[in-house]
Amino acid sequence: MTTKKIISTEQSPSAIGPYSQANQLGNMIFTSGQIPLDPKSMEIVEGGVAEQTEQVMKNLLAVLEAAGATAQTVVKTTCFIKDMNDFAAFNEVYGKYFAELAPARSCVEVARLPKDVLVEVEAIAYTA
Repeated sequence: MTTKKIISTEQSPSAIGPYSQANQLGNMIFTSGQIPLDPKSMEIVEGGVAEQTEQVMKNLLAVLEAAGATAQTVVKTTCFIKDMNDFAAFNEVYGKYFAELAPARSCVEVARLPKDVLVEVEAIAYTA
């Protein structure tokens, strides 16, 4: 029987609630949504959606790396943005991280995100 393993790294912000950064079940990785917190200061990075997306992606990749996964092994992301008018700026940064083997993706506008950030991304990936 496969057991669930909790994934945790200091290279990404610690959980700010009753959840883990990611769970691994077999070779599948399920991340929690990553927001633009600096993992050292636990403060929201300054700037707009581009700067926040950059930090979100760094946080996400740090969690994936801790689990033995990479951007190339992500099969699905769910992206939440506060304002769909920021979609182009979000997409430009997001696209740099998935230039090859882009995952399936859903991207939705939401009324509010934790700590009033502009963007949050979660992923499902696998380990080789």
